[in-house]
Amino acid sequence: MPVIAIISQKGGAGKTTLALHLAATAQQAGRVSLVIDTDPQATASQWASWRNDAPPEVIDSPPPRLAAKIAAARGQGAEWIVIDTPPHADSAARAAVEVADLVLIPCRPSAFDLAAIQTTAKLVQLLRKPAFVVFCAGPPNAPRIYEEAGELVASYGTLPCPVTLPDRAAYRHASAEGRTVTEAEPTSRAAEEVRELYKWTCQQVGV
Repeated sequence: MPVIAIISQKGGAGKTTLALHLAATAQQAGRVSLVIDTDPQATASQWASWRNDAPPEVIDSPPPRLAAKIAAARGQGAEWIVIDTPPHADSAARAAVEVADLVLIPCRPSAFDLAAIQTTAKLVQLLRKPAFVVFCAGPPNAPRIYEEAGELVASYGTLPCPVTLPDRAAYRHASAEGRTVTEAEPTSRAAEEVRELYKWTCQQVGV
């Protein structure tokens, strides 16, 4: 049962979108999936209420209780757990990294965002967890921007994920309905990218 932590000290990086889409895609693939929401803003929990608590299940947890919640979820049959974390919360990020098998760091490919993830990169390196930067919410057709951003984050010591999730209107339409792009627009380019990211993630955690 892999545990995937989504962390970034930068607000607006796309953590919740990434967490929900990975969990929902795992659920669609037949795995019992769970999102643990450690963000006091409870955006993931709000999304779950919009979809009338259809799976994947979303539960909240204070960071110190993460290990216990994961153990309980494992006992109840969870097969795929994604942890959504708040920005600007070192203790929550550290707690999530400590229990994770894989850490994903969402980041916009912009100068301010790229500079801000250095702190996050240092944290995962300190705790010796496998981690990748996932570029989110950037321009859809700008390969050079992603190439340059990837070179920069690699210089921080954390490799970029080969799959990007560019800014697409499908995400906004889906979230307003309490759905994901793979549910609301399954043939869209956004849905295809999410499925590619899920397959890549499975490879990283040996699933």
